[in-house]
Parts: sequence; structure tokens; C-alpha cells
Amino acid sequence: MKDKAWYPIVYMFIVTAVFSSVLIGLSRMTRERVEANAQIAFEKAVLNVLPSPDLKGLPSSKIHERYAALIQPGDTASGGALRYVQDGKLLTYALPFEGRGFWATIKGVIGIQTDKHTITGISFYEQSETPGLGAEIVKPQFCDQFVGKKVSASGEPINIMTKAEGMPSTPSEVEAVTGATQTSTRLERMLNASLSAWRDAVAKEEQ
Repeated sequence: MKDKAWYPIVYMFIVTAVFSSVLIGLSRMTRERVEANAQIAFEKAVLNVLPSPDLKGLPSSKIHERYAALIQPGDTASGGALRYVQDGKLLTYALPFEGRGFWATIKGVIGIQTDKHTITGISFYEQSETPGLGAEIVKPQFCDQFVGKKVSASGEPINIMTKAEGMPSTPSEVEAVTGATQTSTRLERMLNASLSAWRDAVAKEEQ
């Protein structure tokens, strides 16, 4: 049978079908876990922008419980931003954002006080930027700069400055990651797009 001209074709077809079935099966088996991990990463990012997240050492189940207890969906009054509510009182907005980084999609959350101007923090839950360069956006040295900064009431909400532009001199400016101009520029662009849309939506509701 092995001498038949059709044998190699049939053999390769069977082998390919078997391995494809195995891969599809594994993908289906792990899909729910991957989706659950992605959801927990998002929930952790939201909680991280709150004034006092205190998530150190918490297992995934506890992170989800805290998220479910404290975070409410956005509504028209919040401009679509998630709401941190405790004892019936609105304390912080959490605005998800995403956009194209230098290599792939960057996803994160930025927290804003109820004054709609003061930033409480920024956190990332998905990024594939260059390690040691663009990926430094997730490090405290960069993220901590945003705490207490102001969303500008007009023009671009936030300015991420490169070294060539000098040092931050206004309440809406932070320093870019050294050596990662492209990532910093793209992050500024996606932040400003999300914050501008949110700012306009909130202003419309206040009219």
C-alpha cells in the first residue's frame, strides 16, 4: 500500500487532521481560563487606580470579590466611566482606554476624582512593548507621575513630555519613558482620545 501514489497524500491528511483536532481541543479547554485571567487582569487594573487599592497578596478570587463589591458600571452621568462607590458615595471614576502601541495594543485604566480633573492613578493590563524600553510604562517610576496630575479642561487633557521638551511645568504634564518616544507618543495619543471623549460626554450631561 505504501507504494501507491496516493498513500503519502492520505497519510499527511490523516496526520494533519489528528494534530489539528488535538490543537483545537486544547484551545477550547484553555479558552475559559484565558478569558478568566484576562478579566481578573482588567479588574485588578481598575482597583489599582483607586486611592487605596491595597491588593498585595490577594488571590484572584478576592480581587474579583472586591471589584464586584466596589465597582459599578458606567452611566450617562459618569460619561461611561466605571464608578468606585462605597457606602453609597461616589469616590472615583475609572476610565478604561486602549490603542495601538509601538508593537501591539496597549490597554489600561486611568482613575479620576469626582472633581473630574484630578488623576488618582494609571494602570495597565495588556501591553507588548519592548522590555526595558516601552514596557517601562507599567513601572511605578512612570505610573506614579500621574497621581495628582490634572486633566486639562481645554485642549489636550494630558501631555507626555520627551526630554527634548524639558521638564514638566504644568499640572497636566508627565515625563515620557526615556528611550521609548514612540510608545510614549502613542500612549499620549490614546489617553487624550479617551479623556477628550469622556470630558465631552461629562460636560454634555452637566449642561
